[in-house]
Amino acid sequence: MSNVIERFLKYIQIDTQSDETPTSVPSTSKQLNLAHVLIEELQSLGLEEVKCNKGYVYAVLPANTPNVVPAIGFIAHMDTSPDMSGFAVKPQLIENYPGGDIILNAEKNFILSADAFPELQQYVGKTIITTDGTTLLGADDKAGVAEIMTALEYLVQHPEVEHGKLCIGFTPDEEIGRGADHFDVKGFGADFAYTVDGGPVGELEFENFNAAKAVVQFYGRNVHPGSAKGKMINSILLAHEFLSLLPSHETPADTEGYEGFYHLHRSQGEIENTILHFILRDFKNEGLENRKNTMRNAAKMLQKKYGQDSVKIEITDQYQNMREKIEPVMQIVDIAKQAMEAVGVKPKINPIRGGTDGARLSYMGLPTPNLFTGGHNFHGRYEFIPTFALEKGVEVILKIIEKSIMM
Repeated sequence: MSNVIERFLKYIQIDTQSDETPTSVPSTSKQLNLAHVLIEELQSLGLEEVKCNKGYVYAVLPANTPNVVPAIGFIAHMDTSPDMSGFAVKPQLIENYPGGDIILNAEKNFILSADAFPELQQYVGKTIITTDGTTLLGADDKAGVAEIMTALEYLVQHPEVEHGKLCIGFTPDEEIGRGADHFDVKGFGADFAYTVDGGPVGELEFENFNAAKAVVQFYGRNVHPGSAKGKMINSILLAHEFLSLLPSHETPADTEGYEGFYHLHRSQGEIENTILHFILRDFKNEGLENRKNTMRNAAKMLQKKYGQDSVKIEITDQYQNMREKIEPVMQIVDIAKQAMEAVGVKPKINPIRGGTDGARLSYMGLPTPNLFTGGHNFHGRYEFIPTFALEKGVEVILKIIEKSIMM
C-alpha cells in the first residue's frame, strides 16, 4: 500500500467534524487532534516554521534551488461536513472492483448503487475505498491533506529535486464557510496557492459560486384547534407558503453547470415558531442579488398578509466567485493543466458548484485555484475514492512544483 493511501486511512480515523453553531475557533476542539498529528509529521519531515494558530497549521519547505522562482502554497482543510458523522469511520477497500452495486452495509441495506452513481463504472478493475454506510468517508478533505503531506515527504526524501519555497496550510472549519476567516495570508508567504479540495480526477477549477446564507423565521399564534377559526396562525404553514413563493425547480437536485439554486438544508418548526435555513448560490453577482430579492419579496408578501412580525429574514454573504481574481494570473491555472497532462490526467476545467477556502483567499490577495482530490459523493454515506486517484493527486502536486521552476 502506498504512503498516500496509508496516510489517508490514518487521517479519516480522526473525527474532525465542524459545527456551525459555536463561535469558537475552531468550531470543534476535535479538529485540533488532526492538527497535532500534522504538526508532528511536518516537524519529523524537517519542515520549518511549523506552527498552529487558532487551529490553522502552517509550515514551510525552504527552496533548494539557486534560481529565483515563485513561492507556491498548497492548502487543504482538516474538518469534515456537519451533514453526517465522521466518528468511527470504517473504510472498506474494494479491490479489483468488478462493476455493479457495492454493498456498504448488508444489515442496514446501504448500497452504493451503480444505477444511482454511474460514475462507478469508470473504476472497474481499480481499488475503491468506501464507507460502511454509517458515516461519511472524509475524503473531503483528508484526501487533499494526505496528498500534500505525501508530496512533501517525497521532496524531503529526494533533495535532488529542485523546488522553490513551498508554503503549507491546513485549515479548520472550511465546511461551515469559516476556513479563511483567520488565515494569515501575509505570514503564509506564498505568491499564489492551490487548494487541494476538488472532486474526481482531473478537476481543475478557478471559478465558483457567489454565496450567501439565509435564515427565515416564522411566528404564529397557537390556539386550541377546536376553537381556532380566525385565531390560529400556524408558523409551519407560513413556512410552506413561503417555500411556494420560491422557484420550485431551482434547487440543487434540479440544476447543474452554471445554474444557481436555493437550497433549504435545515428546518425546525412548531405552531408558534418555525425556522428555515437556506444557502443561495449563483455564478453571477447579479444572479445572487436577484435570489436575495426574491426571498425578501416573499417575506414581504407574507408580512403584508399576516402582519409585519410574522416573518423575519436575515441574509448574510459568504464568499464570491474567484474568477475575477484568477484571470489576471491565468498562468497558474495553465501550470496545473500542464502538470495534469504530464502525468496522464485529462484536465476537466469546470466551475465549482460550491466553494473552497481558495475563493475567499483569492479576494484576500492570494490567488488560489482548486485541484482535484479524486473523491466522489462528498458529505454522505455514499462517498468513495479510488486509490489510484490519491496517487495521481500526489503526482500532480509534484509536477506543478517542478514546472514552477520554469516560470
